[in-house]
Amino acid sequence: MAVPARKTSKAKKRMRRGHIKLNIPGLAPCPNCGELRKSHMVCPNCGYYDGKQVVNTNN
Repeated sequence: MAVPARKTSKAKKRMRRGHIKLNIPGLAPCPNCGELRKSHMVCPNCGYYDGKQVVNTNN
């Protein structure tokens, strides 16, 4: 059975795992109200998408 000759150091282990992390969603300002929203989604603040009101909000 193959066994490593030395313990993997913390630095080597963390270098290998550098890509395992949380991502933040791509946020873009709404062209209608300026609130940050996810791209290609209806704005939760004003209810507009592509220059048209899609969802009725009471703001």
